[in-house]
Amino acid sequence: MPHTFFLVLRRLRRPLIILISVYAVSTLGLTLIPGIDGEGQPWKMDFFHAFYFVSFMGSTIGFGEIPYPFTDGQRLWTLASIYTTVTAWLYAIGSMISLLQQPAFQTALTRGSFVREVRRVRQPFYLICGFGDTGQALVEALNDYGHRCVALDIDQNRLNILELQNLPNSVPSLCADTQNPEVLIDAGVNNKRCNGLIALTNDDSVNLKIAITGKLLNQNLSITCRVEDDDMAANMDSFGTDHLVNPYKLFSDQLSQAFDSPSIHLLSRWLTAAPGAALSDPLFPPKGHWLLCGYGRFGKALEQVLLQAGNQVTIIEADPELTKAPESTIVGRGTEASTLEAAAIRSAVGLIAGTDHDANNLSIIMTAKMLNPDLFIIGRQNQSTHKPLFSTVGADIIANPTQIIAHEILSRVVTPLTSEFLRRVRNRDHIWASRLISRIAGVVSDEVPHIWQVRINRLDTPAVRALLRSGGTVTLREILEDTTHLYPTLRCLPLLLKRGDEWMVLPELTTALQPHDRVLFCGHPSARHQLQNTLDHDSLLHLARTGKSAPDGALWRWMVEHFTGRKQQS
Repeated sequence: MPHTFFLVLRRLRRPLIILISVYAVSTLGLTLIPGIDGEGQPWKMDFFHAFYFVSFMGSTIGFGEIPYPFTDGQRLWTLASIYTTVTAWLYAIGSMISLLQQPAFQTALTRGSFVREVRRVRQPFYLICGFGDTGQALVEALNDYGHRCVALDIDQNRLNILELQNLPNSVPSLCADTQNPEVLIDAGVNNKRCNGLIALTNDDSVNLKIAITGKLLNQNLSITCRVEDDDMAANMDSFGTDHLVNPYKLFSDQLSQAFDSPSIHLLSRWLTAAPGAALSDPLFPPKGHWLLCGYGRFGKALEQVLLQAGNQVTIIEADPELTKAPESTIVGRGTEASTLEAAAIRSAVGLIAGTDHDANNLSIIMTAKMLNPDLFIIGRQNQSTHKPLFSTVGADIIANPTQIIAHEILSRVVTPLTSEFLRRVRNRDHIWASRLISRIAGVVSDEVPHIWQVRINRLDTPAVRALLRSGGTVTLREILEDTTHLYPTLRCLPLLLKRGDEWMVLPELTTALQPHDRVLFCGHPSARHQLQNTLDHDSLLHLARTGKSAPDGALWRWMVEHFTGRKQQS
């Protein structure tokens, strides 16, 4: 970087001037002081030989290649030059070491290396601002799906975790203020390969500044922001932030769905879970008297859900004045048995441990289970490192804002059709949802279904696109044929098809594909690879449609075209 070069010149200006001056004076002296050649005649060194001698003398290498022995005058000058050049070198080397230890210089070097690494990224990437628990989970998931990332955070300790993660692709990272426009520019916010900017810091105001800066620097850039405050969310939405992710609202919507339609809630959990997660069972939150411990943003969001579902809610809050809790609130943390007893825990059907301290939430859950083992318990997990503790405490639902945000953003980035599908099936009845769940369970093993989407175009599905351009037709049923003959059809289901402004939920297998169609699939991970092979290769597509193998390859296609005068069609 140019600023690094000029920083070096500025800090080493005096040592360089001294070093150059000492060498110049030493060289000049040797050219002026006369010597005697082998025949006893006067002799003077020319400039080249004088500079050559001073160079290896000043570096303490030693003497050599001297044409003639020095006179006493030359030796005296050499003696003085030795001490001055060595002293000048020691001063210069000390200055260079001091420069290398300066934080400003180290920052400049790191930033320059970061910029070069970002420029070397040739694939589309996402710029992640904030590498806390949520950022780590999202980067890891995006890497698993083959997406490149660039990470920014103000805390170097968080970024150091990247060195410990065994990620398929390297993640360029920089410790810097993400609100600084120059930092975002260095990170590639203006790069044509930047697919989106994702602000994930714990401060809504910082995320707001990042979003504004990103939108001003690149108006066409997709921006996703984490936000917890409703007023801040409205501000972000006013200038065109593409996606706002509120973990408390998302979880409250999920809980509301669990009360209204457990089957739809289970379907949503399966389709938005992290890859490799085990299939979960449906949840049936009971209705009746609930205890709510913690009346912050999380608690207020869940209170509305509980009341709308027809439940009675008793609030337990340690600081009711600060949180503006209702007058009926029981003052306490909920970690004390006496507080829970005062809230009538023995007659309650459910409890929410929703404080912003994991230790308190764990204590609340353990105390509550001793007093009422039949409670339906929802626990809030604030830090991902505490997952082993929450997994063993016995809560029915764990609300982890980190995972909620990461899964939501991941579904929007990797498979944006997923959110649209879940929105369109939200009001479907229990029977419809149960049938779909059974179909999904029939094509997957013990893990949640793999989700992916396909676009019918020349780059993503060349074989299908070529067939359609030639006037042929192909249906969903045909591309889902298992060409390996291990199964009657591939172990996946089409969930949603988008064609222009038309949306088809669970499209019929007889539906003929058209150019620019987008299809959302779910199923076994192996099915995605098999399906893509069918969509890519003419021979496999022909086999899937007809059940017959066809010769393939460039030579065969040339022969068909040359001798028949027509191009081979699948």
